[in-house]
Amino acid sequence: MGRTPSRTHASAPRLSALAVARPVSLTRWPDQVSDASNEGRQLDRQTASATFPSAAAAVADARRFVRKVLADWGMDEVADDAVLATSELATNAIAYAGTSFEVSCHLEEGDVRIEVRDRHPTRGIEMPGVTASSGRGLPSISRLAASWGVSYDRRTKGVWFRLPRPGASSAASALTGQDAEPDSVPEVAKPAGLPGKPPGGRAARSEAARLWARERIARDGGGEASRDGAGPGGQARDGRLAEGVGEVPVAGDRLLRSPAALESMEDGVATVREVLGAEGAAVLLTERDGRLIMGASAGTAAEMPLGELSVAGLGPAARAGSAWVAADASDPTAAALQARSLAAAPLESQGRLTGLVVAVSSVSGRFAEADGVRLGRLADEMSLSLEKARVGELERSWRGWLSFVAEASDLLAGTLDQERTMALVAQLVVPRLATWCAVYTVTEAEPDRLAYVWHADENRADGLRELLEHAGAAPPTDVPGPWSGLATAPDDVRAAAGDTAADQVYAFPLIARGRRIGTIVIGRPSGDRFPRSAIELAEELSRRAALAVDNARLFSAQTAMSSALQRSLLPPGIPEIPGMEVAVVYEPAGEGSEVGGDFYDVFESGLRPGTPAPASRWRFAIGDVCGTGPEAAAVTGLARHALRILAAEDMSVPAVLARLNRLILGEGERGRLLTLLHGEIAARRSRDGVTIRLTSAGHPPPLILDPDGGVREAASPQPLLGVFDGVEFHTDTVDLRRGEVLLCVTDGVTERRSGNRLLGDGHGLERLLAGCTGLSAGAVAARIQRAVRDFGPEPSNDDVALIVLRAS
Repeated sequence: MGRTPSRTHASAPRLSALAVARPVSLTRWPDQVSDASNEGRQLDRQTASATFPSAAAAVADARRFVRKVLADWGMDEVADDAVLATSELATNAIAYAGTSFEVSCHLEEGDVRIEVRDRHPTRGIEMPGVTASSGRGLPSISRLAASWGVSYDRRTKGVWFRLPRPGASSAASALTGQDAEPDSVPEVAKPAGLPGKPPGGRAARSEAARLWARERIARDGGGEASRDGAGPGGQARDGRLAEGVGEVPVAGDRLLRSPAALESMEDGVATVREVLGAEGAAVLLTERDGRLIMGASAGTAAEMPLGELSVAGLGPAARAGSAWVAADASDPTAAALQARSLAAAPLESQGRLTGLVVAVSSVSGRFAEADGVRLGRLADEMSLSLEKARVGELERSWRGWLSFVAEASDLLAGTLDQERTMALVAQLVVPRLATWCAVYTVTEAEPDRLAYVWHADENRADGLRELLEHAGAAPPTDVPGPWSGLATAPDDVRAAAGDTAADQVYAFPLIARGRRIGTIVIGRPSGDRFPRSAIELAEELSRRAALAVDNARLFSAQTAMSSALQRSLLPPGIPEIPGMEVAVVYEPAGEGSEVGGDFYDVFESGLRPGTPAPASRWRFAIGDVCGTGPEAAAVTGLARHALRILAAEDMSVPAVLARLNRLILGEGERGRLLTLLHGEIAARRSRDGVTIRLTSAGHPPPLILDPDGGVREAASPQPLLGVFDGVEFHTDTVDLRRGEVLLCVTDGVTERRSGNRLLGDGHGLERLLAGCTGLSAGAVAARIQRAVRDFGPEPSNDDVALIVLRAS
C-alpha cells in the first residue's frame, strides 16, 4: 500500500517518499535519464537520508546533516531555509510523536525536497490555530518553502517541503499554478534578496516569503492592509488613502536598517534633483505615531527642519494618494519645510502611506504641474524598490528570529533542572527581547512565587527584585497582555527602583498540559516601545519554556521520590563488629530518576531480646534484583526486610534463603529474579579473625585476599532465587584470619563495560584486588570504586554495590 498525502499546500505535485536504508546513506542515480517522450532530457536526481533517535540532541544533528548534504550538492544558498524548516519538523517529531525520525533529502530537476518522517502514523499533524492551541512549526514551513505537505503509510508519517534551486523559476510556478518564464514574471514578484547580495539567486525564489512578508508589514503597521485598489506603481490612484492614512502609516525604521533601502533612497533623491532641477530633494518616512522622519536628502533639503510635520498635517492631495505642486508657502508641507515652492508625491505600500518624496525650491512658483506628474512616476518606482527592500529586511529578520527560536528550543531541551531552566528562559529573553525578565511559578503552597529575576544591568537587579516583590501578584491570566502591577508597589520602593518603576511591562502565562504553571514578565523602558515581532516571539518562547519548565518540575519530583524510596531500601547504618573492619559502597546508575535493583545490609543477629549481653553474631547480605523501577524496588524491600525478620527468628542462612525463595515465587508475575550472597559472621574463640558461613545464590562469588597478595574464591555457586521451588541451599565456611579481606560485589562491578571488554574478563577483578594488599577495608572499597568509574569513558548503566570485610 503506497503513501497517500493527506494534506498538500501550494500547487506542488503529489510526491511519494523514496525508501532508503535505515543507516545514514547517500545514493546517486545516473544523471542521464531518457524515455520515449523525453529523449535527451537531463534529470539531476540525488538522494540522501539519515535516521535519528528521539532525543533533544538529535535536532542539532539533523540540522548538521541537512547543511552538509546541501553543501555537497552546491545548494548553500537555500541551506539556511532548509535547516530552519528541518529543525522545526524534527522538534515536532520528538515532542509529539516521541519516536525516532528519518530525514531524507531529494534533489530532482532543480528543486530540493526534504522530508522528516516519524514512526507514529496514527497521530495526526497538529495545525496551530485549527487543532492545536500552540506551536508555530507548520506556519513557519509554509513561509519558508515553495510548497509542503503531509504523507502517511501504515507505519510512518512524514512532513515534506520543497525549496527551488537558486535561480530557478519553480517558486513562481508553484504559486501561480502555471509554468512561467522568468521574463514573464512581473517585477513586483521578484523582490530583492538580503541586503548586500546581488538580485539573482535566492531573490527569484522568495515569492512565498514576499507574500508572507506583506502580511507581516500590515500587522507591524498596526492595522490590516486595504485589499482593493491599485498597488504601488499604478498610475490610477483611487483615493483610498483618504479613508484614514494617518491611522495606518507604515513604520519607516525598518527601512533605515536596510542597506538596500538606504541606497535606493539616496539614488532616488539624486534622480529627483536631476530630473526636476530642484535645489533640494528628500525622502520623508512615516512612523507608527504619524510623524515624518528624514530618510535621505540632497542639496538644500539636507538642512530642512521637519519640525512637527506629521501625516495628519498633510493636505488633501496627499491623503488622496496623488502628487501635488505648491507654488508658495501656503501649503502645510511647504510651510513645515520652510520652502517657497514644493513638488511632492506620496510613497505607498499596499494602500498605506510609507512616506513622501519632495523637491523644494527657495523661489515661488518654481514647479509646474508637469513636474508633479514626473515626480509621481519617480515615486511609484521608488515605492516598488522600497517595498522590495522592506520585504528583504523582514525576511532577514524573521529568519533570524526562527533561528533564535530553534536554538532556544535546543537549549531548553538540554536541561532537566528546574532552577537552571528558569534562569535560561530569563537569559534568553534579555537583552534580545526586553531589558529585564522575571519568572513566576505556581505551586500549591504559593500561588505566584517570584522564582528568578534577570536585568541587563546587574546593578539594577536587586532593586527590580524588591520592586516586583512589593508589586501586585502576577496576573492569573491565560492570555498575554500588558501588566500594570509595578504601579501598585509602595512609593518608597518605586523611588528606590528609579526609572525601572515606570517601565512598560508585558506578562505571558506559562501554560503546559492544559494548566498554568507560572508567568513570564518582561519589561522595557517607557520610551522603548515593544515591537509586535518581539511580543509574538516572546509569546512563542513562553510556550516552549512552559513545557521545558514543566518537564523539569516533573523530573525533579520523580527524582526526589525515587531518592526517598532508594534511601528506604538501604540500611540506616553499619554496626561495629569486634575484630572486623567493614566498608560499603553503593552507587545507583542513571541520574537518580529510577530506583536501582542492587542492595546491601549488615546487621546484628545474635542479640537475645531482654538480655543485656552484646551481640555475638552478625549477618551481611548483598543482592541484585533483575530490573529497575518500582517492580524491582518491591522485591528489594521484600528481600531486605525478610532477611532481618527471618534472622531474628534464629533461622540458619540456608533456611532464610529457602524461605525467601518461596516468598518471591509467591509474588507470581510481580516477582523478580534475585541473586543474593548471604552470610553470618561469628567471632573465633582464639580471637584470631572470624568464622563466616555464607551462601551464594546465583551471585558473583566472593573473593578472599591473603596478606601475601593471593586471591581465591570463597563460595560455590548455587541457584538464584525466584526460579525453582523446593531448592535446598547449603553454606560454605570461611575462616577469615587477621589481615585477610573478603570482597563481595554485584555484577555492576564485574560487568562494567569499556567497548567490548568487561572489568571481570580474564580475572580482572582478582588482579585488581591483589593490588590492594595491605590496605584497610575503606581503602580497598575506595580503590575498587575508583577502578570501576575509570574503566570506561561512559557512565555505568548498572548499579554498583560492594561490601569489604577485613579481619583486624
